[in-house]
Amino acid sequence: MACRFSELVVDSRDPESLAAFWAAVLDYRVVGREDDGAVEIGADAGFGGPAPTLIFVPVTDPTPGKVRLHIDVSPTDRDQDAELQRLLDLGATPADVGQPADATWHVLADPEGNEFCLLRARLDPV
Repeated sequence: MACRFSELVVDSRDPESLAAFWAAVLDYRVVGREDDGAVEIGADAGFGGPAPTLIFVPVTDPTPGKVRLHIDVSPTDRDQDAELQRLLDLGATPADVGQPADATWHVLADPEGNEFCLLRARLDPV
């Protein structure tokens, strides 16, 4: 038997705000809050459902330097250009990580500067 990807934990200066941003991006909802200020978001099923949850944990000083992991997202109900505009309207900003000028994806940063990519391929929603 193999492991299953169940959660992604993200250090955050403001877990509530960052969770709200990613919940809007992914059409997730808050599925839990911890006493330490951590906020978990997920699809309707929450933890253990078909899609992994994201947990935003409070830290006073996120780790400096290059981020070793990032999230890739794909549009579900619109084309890439329309989804790009929606993400920018939510507070994402364009980021340059040295991607080629003719890249088929967009590199963005969330409100706390975490980089993520918007891919071109459309996927069915969870």
